Amino acid sequence: MLCEECQMRPATVHITKIVNNEKTQMHLCEECAKKKHISFSTGLSGFGFDDTGFSVAKLLSSFFEPASQSTMGISDELKCDRCGLTFQAFSDTGRFGCSQCYNTFRGQMDPMLRRIHGKTFHVGKVPKRTGGQLRIRQEINRLKRELQEAINAEEYERAAVIRDKIKELEQNKHNS
Repeated sequence: MLCEECQMRPATVHITKIVNNEKTQMHLCEECAKKKHISFSTGLSGFGFDDTGFSVAKLLSSFFEPASQSTMGISDELKCDRCGLTFQAFSDTGRFGCSQCYNTFRGQMDPMLRRIHGKTFHVGKVPKRTGGQLRIRQEINRLKRELQEAINAEEYERAAVIRDKIKELEQNKHNS
């Protein structure tokens, strides 16, 4: 695809703007994008955005604002013991300082992850060649939750069938 502006170089900057369900697209080469002042460091002012600039850190910090307001006192004082990073510094940059930060800021991260992804744990696909045991474990966990629901609902026949499925899967897991 060629640049819409110069019609000479390949388009490497692709921008989609949606306002009131009306979609506008721009496909530009790097040079034409620079001429229109379109970059992620200076903002998208050439495409009708303000000059404050776009950054991934600003995008991420917008997810933290509700969480940090509700835990204002905690997050102001919360600091990683290993690297000294504060939660405020993390929400400004969107980057952790070390691996310990994940545990330190878990309480603030869980609500944000739930808002973004709907879950706080990975539920994606598992590679077929390496995921056999993991798939069985996930199925056993799912069946255990279903078993507990059946017991709570006093559906003992259904619970017995689920229990037998769990035993069968656990036997297959140990045999493979």
